[in-house]
This record gives sequence, structure tokens and C-alpha cells, in this order.
Amino acid sequence: MTTPMQFQQLVEPVARYAQGRAVDATLQADLNLKFPPEGVTFQQIRDACHAGIAAGWLCNQGDAKRRYGRIFEPGAATHGFSVDVVDITDLVGNHHRHPSGEIDMIMPVNPEARFDDQGAGWLVYPADSAHRPTVTGGRALILYLLPDGEIEWTTQ
Repeated sequence: MTTPMQFQQLVEPVARYAQGRAVDATLQADLNLKFPPEGVTFQQIRDACHAGIAAGWLCNQGDAKRRYGRIFEPGAATHGFSVDVVDITDLVGNHHRHPSGEIDMIMPVNPEARFDDQGAGWLVYPADSAHRPTVTGGRALILYLLPDGEIEWTTQ
């Protein structure tokens, strides 16, 4: 079983790698090279997400279509990022804006599941971007890092 502290230790190298970098397409490409879906780090984080959900400390809010939860506030241990995980099945989520950007780790549970038209891997939204997080093709887990925990829920 994975504990929240063990989970934080798994996410730490990713947060350290992203710290201080521009949250942009270059970071997305670099994350996909450094921590690819078939790589050990990605798989360990994915497995820890499933273990945390099963244990009840991860994604412990929401309903059958969307379970979510912030597991860590931004701080030194997460290199200034908040860490959230959401478990979505075929759903268009609430519109929101990323004042400082958003770094998404996409972990399809169903092989054909896609998050914002992307399969397994990393998707980076730059500062001042906005979207309705959308999962199609089944169920996916998304871990997201927010610089300084910044997110603005909108009414669009």
C-alpha cells in the first residue's frame, strides 16, 4: 500500500524537474522524454494513484463520474506546486483558468481513454490558458501540478 508521504516522494522528481521552468510546450516535450508513460517513474506514480484511490485517501471527493482531491498544497516538498489527482469517466468538467499554467499527467485506465484529446503522457497548459477538462473513451486518472496552487474557476 502507498501512503501520502510515499506518494509525495514519487512525485517529487517531476516537480523538481519542472520547478523554475516555463510552463509551456517545451516543458511538455521534455516531460514526455524524461518521464514517458512506459518509464519507471510514470508507472510508479500511476500505480500509487490506483493504490491511494483503493485506500481511500486519494480522489475521495466527488461522484461516480468524477472523483478528485488535492493531496498536497504548494510547498518546499513539492517545489512550489500543488498536487491534485482526478479520476474521470467520460465527462466534460468545469471550466477553469490557469493563471500560472497547469501540468497534467494523463493515465488512461481504459486504453482508449483520452484527456483533452491526449492519450497517456504529459500535457502542459501555459499561463493564462483555460479549458473544460474532458475525458472521452472511458476512464482516466489525471495528476496535475499547479504552480503556487493557482486555479480560477470560471462560469463559462
